[in-house]
Amino acid sequence: MEFVRFKHARFSARLPVAFQYSLSHYWMKPVEGESNLWQVGFTKFATRMLGELVEAQFEVQEGDDVASGQQIGYVEGFKAASDLFCVMDGKFAGSNPILEVDACIVKSSPYEDGWLYSVKGAPEESSVDVHGYVEHLNALIEKMQQEGY
Repeated sequence: MEFVRFKHARFSARLPVAFQYSLSHYWMKPVEGESNLWQVGFTKFATRMLGELVEAQFEVQEGDDVASGQQIGYVEGFKAASDLFCVMDGKFAGSNPILEVDACIVKSSPYEDGWLYSVKGAPEESSVDVHGYVEHLNALIEKMQQEGY
């Protein structure tokens, strides 16, 4: 897998080149050998804000229609709790079964085993490639620094 190395202030990450990214810090990658099936997970930036996850719950069932921006569940971490939103348009194809046993996998393997859910469909129209996400992160971290975070 090819990566772009990102570093700004005290945050650094390796971002997979082949993924799409939402401006709300989710990644989307097509599942190899499956037509229009995508896995979705949190970016390293999102996992840093949440801390270690202790629980993930989904309010949609496999086969349900989902749309980008729709709340589909929630996660709880040591640092924060957050609603889970869909960043795809299509049919919910299920959650990652590993999360039921080890939700911490989201932080330890955010771009491989730590995916959150899958959808048969297409990424939201506002999704960007890795370079667009790097620009977004740069602007966001600059703003956070100016505001004293």
